[in-house]
Amino acid sequence: MGSRAFMEWVNSPAGPKTTHFWGPVANWGFVAAGMADTAKSPDKISGPMQTALCVYSGLFMRFAWVVQPRNYILLSCHMANETVQSYNLYRWVDHFYLTKPEEKKETA
Repeated sequence: MGSRAFMEWVNSPAGPKTTHFWGPVANWGFVAAGMADTAKSPDKISGPMQTALCVYSGLFMRFAWVVQPRNYILLSCHMANETVQSYNLYRWVDHFYLTKPEEKKETA
């Protein structure tokens, strides 16, 4: 019984024989890279790149929801990426625009 359900999933329109599966798996690399960036100094983070990644993930969350069959793997990947990249973008904005220069010297 379990074997049959597994084979139905393997052969489904969103199973591992399709790009609906492998595309999101590859996109988890963006999430991993973003998580690695949280350990870096905001000086090392690119604000324009974080902005582009936030827009990219926002657009692809919409795509993952609208496309048929609905791609929950892609949706979850881009939700995680949006969260991580938004956090990094906040850190960058805080460092370069919200924190006063004298406060930066005190924390250094």
